[in-house]
Amino acid sequence: MRARRLRRAAVALGLALALASAAAGQKVLRYAFPLPESGFDPAQITDLYSRTVAAGIFEAPLEYEYLAQPARLRPATAAALPEVSADHRRFVFRLRPGIFFAEHPAFGGRRRELVAEDYVYALKRHYDPRWKSGNLQQLESAGVLGLSELRQRALAERRPFDYDTPVQGLRSLDRYRFELRLARPDPRFVHLFADPSFAGAVAREVVEAEGRDIGAHPVGTGPWRLVEWRRGLRIVLEHRPDWHGQHYAETAPADAPAALRAQANRWRGRSLPMLDRVEIAVIEQPQPRWLAFLNGEHDLIENLPGDFAAQALPGGRLAPHLAARGLQAWRSPLPSIAMTYFAMADPVVGGYGASRVALRRAIALAVDVERERLLVRGGQALPANGLIAPLTYGHDAALRSEMGTHDLARARALLDLYGYVDHDGDGWREAPDGRPLRLRYAMQSDATSRALAEQWQRNMAALGLRIEFEIATWAENLKRSRAGRLMMWGVGWMASEPDGDTFLALGYGPNAGQGNPSGFALPAFDRLYEHQRSLPDGPQRLAAMQAAQRLLLAYMPMKVHVHQLATDLAQPALQGYRRNPFVPNFWKYVDLER
Repeated sequence: MRARRLRRAAVALGLALALASAAAGQKVLRYAFPLPESGFDPAQITDLYSRTVAAGIFEAPLEYEYLAQPARLRPATAAALPEVSADHRRFVFRLRPGIFFAEHPAFGGRRRELVAEDYVYALKRHYDPRWKSGNLQQLESAGVLGLSELRQRALAERRPFDYDTPVQGLRSLDRYRFELRLARPDPRFVHLFADPSFAGAVAREVVEAEGRDIGAHPVGTGPWRLVEWRRGLRIVLEHRPDWHGQHYAETAPADAPAALRAQANRWRGRSLPMLDRVEIAVIEQPQPRWLAFLNGEHDLIENLPGDFAAQALPGGRLAPHLAARGLQAWRSPLPSIAMTYFAMADPVVGGYGASRVALRRAIALAVDVERERLLVRGGQALPANGLIAPLTYGHDAALRSEMGTHDLARARALLDLYGYVDHDGDGWREAPDGRPLRLRYAMQSDATSRALAEQWQRNMAALGLRIEFEIATWAENLKRSRAGRLMMWGVGWMASEPDGDTFLALGYGPNAGQGNPSGFALPAFDRLYEHQRSLPDGPQRLAAMQAAQRLLLAYMPMKVHVHQLATDLAQPALQGYRRNPFVPNFWKYVDLER
């Protein structure tokens, strides 16, 4: 009760501060995150909302054009797109001079210019065991020469990671150029360098000065600086007046609404960003978040939950009473999956034998995705037949598979065939050896999780399987997942680049414990995954991706439920907004005209 009162007081204070800022003539964007952030250190970020904030503070060498469809890369702090060798194993980035970090006492009162060594240091931090980087597997999969060995030496000798030891795979060539060399060809490696929350430049002096507290004191070269952070409650950022600057240069695609195309043309050449301040509340319950938007306290609501989305856009069109207020609405697919994974090391649902595979496939067939899609997700999703999501290379919209099928009769037949039957006559199935069979599913306590639990209970009861739910916070479940202590957990996964490799990597054996939560390890799959990763885009790569996906469909280490749709609503004052899932931070490109 006390926690709720404190949260309400914090939100009220946030509104008061927002109104005061607006009264002072500032352009203040106000909106809310539905889940708390964890911190703003690129070497430690694993969640979407920390990533969103960090992308405004830090800058990567490259970025995606905000309005382009399909996604298209362009230079950011780099002077041009990188030089890439013919075998896709050597990459050279050249930076623009005259880019500076935000102020920090570690710089001794001097302006600190961005140099190539800052990117070398920032990338090495992912290998430092001290930071436990959730992004490490992306670099290790590429095989940056010498860095994994340096990490293993630090672990074996129990010594601090040695940032000063030269390695062949990552080095600065001069003040403004740095080079990467890979053990294997990776034609899409450059996409990693468009994510500021992963490849953002970090100053070594600041990290060493802040130590373990670096996630609370982010200092980057981007347009925003963190001025207030109350963990899990409120985040405030202000535009850096000393930012090196950028001008609006977006071109809307030909199929974009005429108003958006006209606006992009009208804004061409404007100085960015156009906002002065961004104020973010953390409101985990959907109803108060929706009411805050309806009351005009927020300028935007992203990913409107299913029940409210159905009210706001009945039949896919903005409700008349909302349209009369001039509200804006967008609905778009996301490069995402919502899935349930099975821990492959678990003695009940894990393993590669025929009976365990049959159990997982039967559970997957018993899940009524259409009912879940409509009742729990409010129609805000597309049924999934595979792992590779829309908007990413390799997605096959025509694919139909067992993954997207609800067939209770087939599920029961599979269990009967492999001996998962009711041995003792109590109405519930037991394991083939007669031992009790009980599924354990990790859950959170929010309303959506409770609704999903009801569906799981209904689906498994129809199959004759007991299921119980282990309730914890998302952070606690993540910790237990990484420690291999969960049997089943429902999680989402979203691509940060427009390529299906992100989803196939969920089954890659060396990623177990990080980007492979089920711990699936199958040599045949790993060979296919590595092969497709080395190929340029084209028919040969698509064939390898589809073959790899078929193995995941057959062994079912994870049941993909849906690909999510996003419904976003904005007040009339917000101009220039357009969801781009590969641009983690949109603040730079929008304006408020109240």
